[in-house]
Amino acid sequence: MTITRRRVVGATAGALASRALPAAAQEWPAGPVRLVSPYGAGGSSDILTRVLGEYLAQKLGQPFVVENKAGAGTRIANEMVANAAPDGSVLLHAAAPIAIGEALYPKLPYDLRKSFTPIVSTALAPLFLIVNAASFKTLAELLKHGGSHPDGLTFGSPGAASAPHLTSELLFRAAGVKGLNVQYRGDAGAYNELLAGRIDATLTAIPTALPHVQAGKLRVLATSTEERSPVYPQAPTFRELGLPTVVGYGWYGLVGPAGLPAATVRRVNAMTNQALADAEVRKKAEAVGLQLRGGTPAEFAAFMDAEAKRWAQVVKAANITAE
Repeated sequence: MTITRRRVVGATAGALASRALPAAAQEWPAGPVRLVSPYGAGGSSDILTRVLGEYLAQKLGQPFVVENKAGAGTRIANEMVANAAPDGSVLLHAAAPIAIGEALYPKLPYDLRKSFTPIVSTALAPLFLIVNAASFKTLAELLKHGGSHPDGLTFGSPGAASAPHLTSELLFRAAGVKGLNVQYRGDAGAYNELLAGRIDATLTAIPTALPHVQAGKLRVLATSTEERSPVYPQAPTFRELGLPTVVGYGWYGLVGPAGLPAATVRRVNAMTNQALADAEVRKKAEAVGLQLRGGTPAEFAAFMDAEAKRWAQVVKAANITAE
């Protein structure tokens, strides 16, 4: 059998090309990667960022360094990553306020849809309606109490215009009761007031409350996710309790600066989805009250856009302004 020189060259070139395609797709990460967290160390966002960074570093053989850039309702971290080079060396573990901010701050130094490249949704932080166990046994009792008092209900929230604050406003409107949100720095302050009986309820993440729930001092009445959450599956959804529009949660996801190469986006997305499917990663996330997600870049982009539009309506209806 005769093999011409042209065939040899052609076959060699084809083989090299087929090898080059996977190599190009796997160029990321070419060096250390900075994962920017918009919150301080120790919270659920920071913990998940570090868990993902450790997983990716182990699988990809490059350092993943978590940088905590807390403050200004996540705007400091958002702006930092919006201005970073689009080479995959800096990624933001974005949080829900990035989609709420445009309704609160008309002159942001970045644009949700133009300044970032959505990559993958990582987790939801489900919210739970929690009351003092000595006060209300059901959602109906709580709402009846609110309807019978001129000032309505008092809710504790971990910061103005946070997901818990806005979801509480959704509940007040859906149930037709008045409500006042009392702002605290984080969940712990709200739970201390709830335990003391100085507020009626909170609608926040559950990890800080769980020891008190297990001790019989606090009671969980509902969750505001679309379906029951694996974080605390005993809690019925508001939909089950007759309030289908009360849906809200904190959330996280990876984004890069605008202009991130498509090959890099695909690579980060694939590796992060792999991490989110890992049993140990899931165990660590659920321990801090998070519900892992995953999905495509297009799905995450559509989700962020929908969140921005939905919360803009709530901000306007409730006349909420930035601090």
